[in-house]
Amino acid sequence: MAALTYHGHATFLLELSDGTRISIDPWYEESPANDLSLADLGDVDYVLCSHGHFDHFADAIPLANATGATLVSTFEIVAFAQTQGVENAHPMHIGGGFNFPFGRVKMTPALHGGQVHGDNTGAYTTVPGGLLIDADGTRVYHAGDTALLTDMKLLRGQVDVALLPIGDNFTMGPEDAAIAVDFIRPSVVVPIHYNTFPPIVQDPEAFRALVGDGARVEVMASGDVLELGGG
Repeated sequence: MAALTYHGHATFLLELSDGTRISIDPWYEESPANDLSLADLGDVDYVLCSHGHFDHFADAIPLANATGATLVSTFEIVAFAQTQGVENAHPMHIGGGFNFPFGRVKMTPALHGGQVHGDNTGAYTTVPGGLLIDADGTRVYHAGDTALLTDMKLLRGQVDVALLPIGDNFTMGPEDAAIAVDFIRPSVVVPIHYNTFPPIVQDPEAFRALVGDGARVEVMASGDVLELGGG
């Protein structure tokens, strides 16, 4: 059975039944919200990044270089990572999908900023995205950082577990995230990207109340594991 471990903020480790380990938006070393160091994470096979901001991307290149994992992100992020020594990478872009050995990944639209952390030249500015992962019989949607988009209605019927930001200020807040749940209709929703910094302090229980019967809300602390169906 597949399992999804939360490591704070917007960082997850997806472990599949065949042993494949996928790090999503890795931020460990300087994150006040994670429960372990990058070294403690161990080997991973893939690193998936929704966008290039430091709190989603800071440890992507070190992790890929240390483990030989394949970095999957937008064309521009992959191009920058390759200038930093990343040997295994797969570029994608918004609206595109690809069948990897472990399953399918599609990049979905997000509305946010496009800076790539570490690129001091600004040559690799990109657009943000979300990640729709279909593996082990479960469909996981990591929205990345985004405002509420009516495009999310197109995901209805395609998502089992939705990982949605609720922090406000930089992303949608609880009210808009609850509307996103109504648009998407996942079975389970996990609130992310909140309480890491003062501007994004939120009460996840208030979000739960707003969602109501729209989905099962799983409020996860760093280190918590959510077992996924299928596999």
